[in-house]
Amino acid sequence: MNRITLDQANAIIAGAFAKGTEAKFKPLSVAVVDAGGHLIAFQRGDGASFARALIATGKAAGALALGVSSRKLGEMAEERPWFIGALAASAPHPVIPAAGGVIVAGTDGIAIGAVGVTGDTSDNDEIAGLAGIAAAGLRPA
Repeated sequence: MNRITLDQANAIIAGAFAKGTEAKFKPLSVAVVDAGGHLIAFQRGDGASFARALIATGKAAGALALGVSSRKLGEMAEERPWFIGALAASAPHPVIPAAGGVIVAGTDGIAIGAVGVTGDTSDNDEIAGLAGIAAAGLRPA
């Protein structure tokens, strides 16, 4: 498998929302992007604020931009804020350096896309994203 499908993207979103409901997270918003960072699917939970599409997409696309989770991007932002700032200013897609963006791997281990979750704490956003990936029968990179 070398690309993420719409059905898989929707399954990731459904799984992330299910985890959020089960864990009683605040209203989540979930974006799934392809390997180029282009949006495939997005849903904003009831009660979520309006900027969540940009944040969720930025977590997912940002992770793909450097090939690491958005949690690692957050760590890099603390270590080298000038680098992440320059990346965010010049990247073709938003870059949000906070946990909640997880790369999705194909069967060969190569990135086929990513999920970005926002709405609760960054740790909980990441938990929901990982649950969504698992619910879709996929695995994180």
